[in-house]
Amino acid sequence: MTSESFEPVTAPSRRTALAAVGAAGLAVALTACSSNDDSSSDSSGSTNTAGSSTAQGAAGGTALAKTTDIPEGGGKIFASQGVVVTQPTAGTYKAFSSKCTHQGCAVSSISNGVIVCPCHKSEFSVTDGSVKKGPATQALPAEQITVTGDSITLA
Repeated sequence: MTSESFEPVTAPSRRTALAAVGAAGLAVALTACSSNDDSSSDSSGSTNTAGSSTAQGAAGGTALAKTTDIPEGGGKIFASQGVVVTQPTAGTYKAFSSKCTHQGCAVSSISNGVIVCPCHKSEFSVTDGSVKKGPATQALPAEQITVTGDSITLA
């Protein structure tokens, strides 16, 4: 008969358990949010590019507005879709994220050719999303839209 010494086994600390749960949640979120960044082509062979309205009609997507809903030189914020659609010049439509690149606040208005964030008053160009006034230092990311006839669709 042998006499073995048993050492108590300690459970993982609360910090270790929380870190493991957080890592698992991050892995799930990254898997769910991964996407294919390749450009898509419609049946006419046109390539849809981010923020551009020159491509015609890919099926699907979220209908946002009619072209007549977007004022020339201005735009419209679609908060539930997280996107801003602008018409910098007649017949040219652009789309950008509505999340300010400074601290993530949702932009709230468009006037005088700029998209305005209410939190710290950053301003972004309706033409290309570039920063016109800080504290933001990065442009609003372009979003992909398709304009078919008088309909604007978020891809």
